[in-house]
Amino acid sequence: MVFSACLLEAAFGYPEWLYRVIKHPVVWMGTGIAFFERYFNRPSFSRRPAGICAMALLLALVTAASLILRHGGILLETFAMAALMAQRSLYTHVHDVYDALKQGDLEDGRRKLSRIVGRDTEALDKAGVCRAAIESLAESFSDGVIAPLFWGLLLGLPGIACYKAINTADSMIGHKNARYRQFGWAAARLDDAANFIPARLSGLLLVIASRSPDAWRVMRRDARNHASPNAGWPEAAMAGALRLQFGGTRYYEGVEIAAPLIGEGTGNATPAHLQRALRLYLIACFMPLLALALLWTAAGQ
Repeated sequence: MVFSACLLEAAFGYPEWLYRVIKHPVVWMGTGIAFFERYFNRPSFSRRPAGICAMALLLALVTAASLILRHGGILLETFAMAALMAQRSLYTHVHDVYDALKQGDLEDGRRKLSRIVGRDTEALDKAGVCRAAIESLAESFSDGVIAPLFWGLLLGLPGIACYKAINTADSMIGHKNARYRQFGWAAARLDDAANFIPARLSGLLLVIASRSPDAWRVMRRDARNHASPNAGWPEAAMAGALRLQFGGTRYYEGVEIAAPLIGEGTGNATPAHLQRALRLYLIACFMPLLALALLWTAAGQ
């Protein structure tokens, strides 16, 4: 069923007409997270226990909804799984950035990049846009493709749905600032745990896809340089494969952040690097699908 869901999402993505009608499951999760944050994240509560309670309620609701959908039949469950994967949508968003830069429209490239990254994009030059898009592609390969696939194979629809809820919560409240440091602690720790194995698998798949000893060497050396315990694995593998350097100074809502350097060589990424990154992404997405197809065929004999 997970294999069928992967193929379905890779072929069609999440239809825009469906998004207009019912939005997306991640949007529903985000609405729930925002509600719990407003209710629980207040001075009258102890922030860390309140955040734990909020995550427990969120995961309980998501699990219940997943189990209800499972009773709707195989077809409905497959569609639900496909909706929670992001192979095609990630490729489309990053390729849109590539198309804009290829046509020489830096402003459009910045605008399209802003849809997939949290950093400020208004002042980025062409190299900065390319580098940010590649970094996002590598990190999201783990979050949007391999992690949902991993948890789907392990726990079915509830596994994928709970993973997406955790990942969405981390992106919304798992920040180290005054408002969320304590309240978002549970979301951040759960996200670290949920991505531990998928991130390392993602890095390995990118190394294999690139067939580059540099990708393996840089991943082993620099993966732990990243501020995240997981994102560094696919990012370092991609940096080594493309012989680029990621990290350095970036801005979030006008605040300067100095990120550790990952990789070696130039930071002067080009649209050609972005095009190659997209090619590596497609190969890395194809490999687990091929493995599942072979296992499915072998099991049927």
